[in-house]
Amino acid sequence: MAIEKVKAYFREYGMEERVRELDVSSATVELAAAALHCEPQRIAKTLSFMVSDHVVLVVAAGDTKIDNPKYKAQFGTKAKMLTPEDAETLVGHAVGGVCPFAVNEGVEVYLDVSLKRFETVFPACGSGNSAIELTIPELEQYSGYAGWIDVCKG
Repeated sequence: MAIEKVKAYFREYGMEERVRELDVSSATVELAAAALHCEPQRIAKTLSFMVSDHVVLVVAAGDTKIDNPKYKAQFGTKAKMLTPEDAETLVGHAVGGVCPFAVNEGVEVYLDVSLKRFETVFPACGSGNSAIELTIPELEQYSGYAGWIDVCKG
């Protein structure tokens, strides 16, 4: 299971105990916000795309949507989200639990500037009922991000 991969990843940093397994679904922004008792915008959703021949993850604030012109300017192509089947195979996590941690080799992670307005955010941890609260510097450190980008509306 992907959550076990993520827990093992955080175990390397002595942070496994910070991974929260919830009794209810956190597979959507709304469900995660309700389960974690936080504002939906603080849910760090991870969106998966195919860019040319490789997978790109964009971690963005829960209240944002991809801005197609900004995305095309950043990546040189139209935004093409992975199917749920492709996400699980190519990223290593199923939709609802896609996160920037313990992903398959070759997956590029980008953080959208929409996250910078928060002190802490809640990304998933590989399952549809998991999360971890991280500061923005921690998200940078543990996501292995390739850079900050601006591809969302708002």
